[in-house]
Amino acid sequence: MKGLKTVYVCSECQSRSPKWMGKCTNCGAWNSFVEDVVEQERKSPAATRHSLTERTGEQHATPYRELEIPSYIRTATGLSELDRVLGGGLVLGSVVLLSGEPGIGKSTLLMQISDILGARRRVLYVSGEESGGQLKLRAERLGVKGDNLSILTETNIERILKEIDNTKPEVVIVDSIQTIYSENIASTAGAITQVRESALAFINKAKSDNISVILVGHVNKEGGIAGPKTLEHMVDAVLYFEGERQQAYRIIRAIKNRYGSTNEIGVFEMTDEGLAEVMNPSAMLLAGRPQNTPGNCAVCTMEGTRPIIAEIQALVSATAFPAPRRTSNGIDYNRLCLILAVLEKRLGLRFSANDVYLNVIGGLRLDEPASDVAVAMALISSLTDRAVPDDLIAIGELGLSGECRAVSGLEHRIKEAARLGFSRAVVPYRNLEKRQIKADIELFPIKSIFEILKLLVPEK
Repeated sequence: MKGLKTVYVCSECQSRSPKWMGKCTNCGAWNSFVEDVVEQERKSPAATRHSLTERTGEQHATPYRELEIPSYIRTATGLSELDRVLGGGLVLGSVVLLSGEPGIGKSTLLMQISDILGARRRVLYVSGEESGGQLKLRAERLGVKGDNLSILTETNIERILKEIDNTKPEVVIVDSIQTIYSENIASTAGAITQVRESALAFINKAKSDNISVILVGHVNKEGGIAGPKTLEHMVDAVLYFEGERQQAYRIIRAIKNRYGSTNEIGVFEMTDEGLAEVMNPSAMLLAGRPQNTPGNCAVCTMEGTRPIIAEIQALVSATAFPAPRRTSNGIDYNRLCLILAVLEKRLGLRFSANDVYLNVIGGLRLDEPASDVAVAMALISSLTDRAVPDDLIAIGELGLSGECRAVSGLEHRIKEAARLGFSRAVVPYRNLEKRQIKADIELFPIKSIFEILKLLVPEK
């Protein structure tokens, strides 16, 4: 067709190239160029800017003293674990992007939310991937009543917006944004331009009509959200649905939230009747923990305001390869290598002649460095074949010199450990240097990694 032009767009920085390149010369990302067809691309952004101006009414600059702080009205989703991640519930006029691996349970979660919200609000569920019959089948399996719930199987953005004007819903769920397309853009659904402009149309509609919008986003083979990187910047909140399909537990984590914290997580369990909330994640993660076993150590990590106790397992065995293997699941691989280097340099332990396997039970990922001491104790325990006491929990960050540094929220961690039956805790000395912490368990303050060895007891 005359007027069409094929370009290659970087999904990371949106830079364009007339031909495909393996590496973006602008941002340095590898294999980020995708083919796109452009024709009337100039019309859409111009129309979008016009609608934004009409919506906000801010054609002129406003003095800072005259600005007013808006009062955000939140609507509880009915799932306290999801509300925790969102910061208290869905905000009117906000747009939330929910992403996760295929089959992780995104559609199941949204169908359950639709049922709960439909009891008191009008909900429009837009599906671009499933038919109405398929949605009805899932809804009946989940026990969805469907009060005030409307289903629309459509992928054309113009028709969807028209139906929103007719039904006037208060909550709109779109599954998924990669299937939506606009007639004004020549490229196919899922292209960078289509995803960007379709998302912008939903954002404008949400802001102008005070509608809460939830968009489902596909993931690419690298695990990131498919489409342009600007999609994550445009929405108000970005949630990741994590977990293994072979396991029953799922975790929702916020990587962006304009109306709440990004440190909270929500824990769910996949059952025959849908996703069930896990109110006590620590007990769940410690279920089935082996007793008096080398290479096992408990740690308390903070996920926002919630302390969660996790189980770290390490296996150190003699290697049969010229270069020993290092495998880490749930903890950053580079962090594991750093801790191994500190243990070998400061304590003289020969990890270089052994394969090392590290795992966090339950699919949880530990990002904060407060788990360093627990990782070190699990590694030493497995290497020396000496078990860490079952009633002991370890908390602390390690430095390159082997020193144990202070961590935040120690009192909350200690209370959670005491609640779950732990009687002893390894904690940083510097946390107790300025403030005495009242605890129902025995505290072992340590200054460096050299004091860890005496806490390990030999196997009987």
